[in-house]
Amino acid sequence: MAMERVSKVAEAIKEEVAKILQRELKDPRIGFVTVTQVRMTPDLQRATIYFSLLEGHGSQADTEAGLKSAQGFIRRLLGERLRLRVTPEILFRLDPSVAETIRISKLLSGLKKAE
Repeated sequence: MAMERVSKVAEAIKEEVAKILQRELKDPRIGFVTVTQVRMTPDLQRATIYFSLLEGHGSQADTEAGLKSAQGFIRRLLGERLRLRVTPEILFRLDPSVAETIRISKLLSGLKKAE
C-alpha cells in the first residue's frame, strides 16, 4: 500500500514538473529538457527528478545550473498544485541512459552501413 502511494506521488510530480518546465520556466539556460523519471524516498520527503537534454539544445552545465536555481520556484508550484502534507525537497539529476541509448543506436547504424 505504501509503495503504491509513493509511485502515484512520483508520477504526479513527474507530470507537474514537466508542465512547469515546458510552460512556466523562462530561464534561457534551460534547453529542451525532458523529465524521464522521479524517484521518491519512502517517507515522501525527497524527490529526485531525472531529466534528459536533447543534443544541441543548450549545455549540460548551463541546464543543471538553471534547474538548480529554479528548485525553490518549482517546489513552491508543486506545493500549490499537489495536495500533500509536506512538499518534498526536489533535486535534479541528469539521466545518462538517454544519451547512452542514442550513442548505441549510432554505433549500430554505423555497423549496418559498414556491412
